[in-house]
Amino acid sequence: MNKPLAAVILAAGKGTRMDSDLPKVLHKVGGKAMIVHVIHTARNLGTEKIIAVLGYKYKIVQKALKNESVECALQLNQLGTAHAVMQSQDLLSDFQGNVLILYGDVPLIKVETLTKLMELHEKEGSWSTILTTDLPNPTGYGRIIRNSDHSLMKIVEEKDATDEERKITEINSGIYVFDAQILFRILPLIGNNNIQNEYYLPDVLNLIIQEKGKVAIDKINNYIEIQGVNNIEQLIEVNKLYENT
Repeated sequence: MNKPLAAVILAAGKGTRMDSDLPKVLHKVGGKAMIVHVIHTARNLGTEKIIAVLGYKYKIVQKALKNESVECALQLNQLGTAHAVMQSQDLLSDFQGNVLILYGDVPLIKVETLTKLMELHEKEGSWSTILTTDLPNPTGYGRIIRNSDHSLMKIVEEKDATDEERKITEINSGIYVFDAQILFRILPLIGNNNIQNEYYLPDVLNLIIQEKGKVAIDKINNYIEIQGVNNIEQLIEVNKLYENT
């Protein structure tokens, strides 16, 4: 029997490169706000609970989501992805099951892809399962460093990576599923000793590995699904891709 599933959608960013006062996740793809696509995908997976972590102009986003059955948590200081997920902890304090991490600006992710991710997570009995892909140009993404047996050694953010590590094309999509209790036990252990002084969510996986816990990797071929939107050019591109799917 599959465990109950909750989804946490990270959507607190301002999106400064969008050159717009509108919160980034409210920009539209196929006539619908990006975050609404992600909420509907999560719902179609059979999630019991969907939490959107909001920040910039959160009241506008909340208003836009008033007809969606979604709970909201607030991240008013942008201290990184691990910090963002921690803001959902109170809403998940009694939750026993799996937590899927999604992004309000990654609207093309498919139900089928996430279903496979969940199935692998259950089958492997892993503490966490991560979605990865190869990118023609991996600049800006965290790199997947594997052991000789292909298991995950660590995830390295680009800013903290060596020149050799930057040559790796397999990247962290940022989409994960975690056992809820393990996630919230480990999150407070994350430090911010990195170039950005941020609390990185991938460090949860690095700590799981240190504890000899199991991290499974689900590598997909279709990297288009995990494309995020950070500027108007990317928004135009994702709209085109959406029309062609």
